[in-house]
Amino acid sequence: MLPESSLKFLKEFMTASSPSGFEEEAAAVFRNYLSGFCPEVKTDVLGNTMGILNPGAPLRVMLAGHYDEIGFQIVYISDEGLLYFRPNGGIDKLNVPATEVEILTANGRIPGVIGKKPIHLLKPAERDTAPDLSDMWIDIGAANREEAEKLVSIGDPVAVRSNFRMLNENRFVSKGMDDKVGAFVVAETMRELSKRKLNVAVYGVGTVQEEVGLRGAHTSCFGVDPQVGFAIDVGFATDIPDIPKKLLGDIKLGAGPELSRSCDNNPVLGRLIRKIAKEHRIAYQETAAHRASGGTDTAQMQMTRAGVATALVSIPNRYMHSPVEMCDLRDVDGAVQLLAESIASLKGDESFIPGID
Repeated sequence: MLPESSLKFLKEFMTASSPSGFEEEAAAVFRNYLSGFCPEVKTDVLGNTMGILNPGAPLRVMLAGHYDEIGFQIVYISDEGLLYFRPNGGIDKLNVPATEVEILTANGRIPGVIGKKPIHLLKPAERDTAPDLSDMWIDIGAANREEAEKLVSIGDPVAVRSNFRMLNENRFVSKGMDDKVGAFVVAETMRELSKRKLNVAVYGVGTVQEEVGLRGAHTSCFGVDPQVGFAIDVGFATDIPDIPKKLLGDIKLGAGPELSRSCDNNPVLGRLIRKIAKEHRIAYQETAAHRASGGTDTAQMQMTRAGVATALVSIPNRYMHSPVEMCDLRDVDGAVQLLAESIASLKGDESFIPGID
């Protein structure tokens, strides 16, 4: 299982707010942690952060987990001192009213709450419909525009209030689990690999702006130019009511990470990691994904330059894109073991061309 130092990093990382395009807090925590065991750590102009092990080897392996999260951005301050906002990433309107938030300003975090008309003042037809984001606002307690403008500015990013906590010894909740938990797996895999003698170069990358178009994976993968790429993201846990298993499969929290078979996954690499899982008795769950391609950094990595042999490893997640996403440490630990053993097994002369492995 994960050591206490890793769990301390997990809490610090989860409580670092990082709306897409404004990931500095999370990048700093990620960079500081990687610096403890990676001889070279750097952050590029977009904000992607990478730790590098054994850089001189000819076969390059890239791990990617995005540390941006969904959020909002301030677009208008009213005469009443209320802040109107736009979405930043895929926002579920049903989760927004009464959410506690933090505006990330040049002078620190400003707390607020997202408000709307109370139910008593809604027309009957309005009570059964999610309000539009334009009919909500952020209240920071300011009495008027002038008071609000002393605290916040147009364009300031907004994050859901940090709320990480363990529910029991295995399950934990936090906003922004999608996908700081994947970036956490990247960091932990790099920590494990730093203890091994490697035949390949390994680049562990925390990527940015995934929630607005897989942007960080595009630039970082172009720069690394790997032959092999693993993306670690969250996947849908289906062990809650009203999730159609006939469409999404049977995925449980705590039963191991998900391995996908889809257009984004190189079949040769897929066979390798499943072989490693069986040899090391690492539990995993099979999924066919809910789309043929796209949705994660895997797709962008696969299509970089002349193509990359990619695999998606997913951490089962309940309540995705909400303030209370839930994951299980057993799945996280399983993903770290699987990735570390798979990469350590590489000799550096493998071919991942389908049909001739």
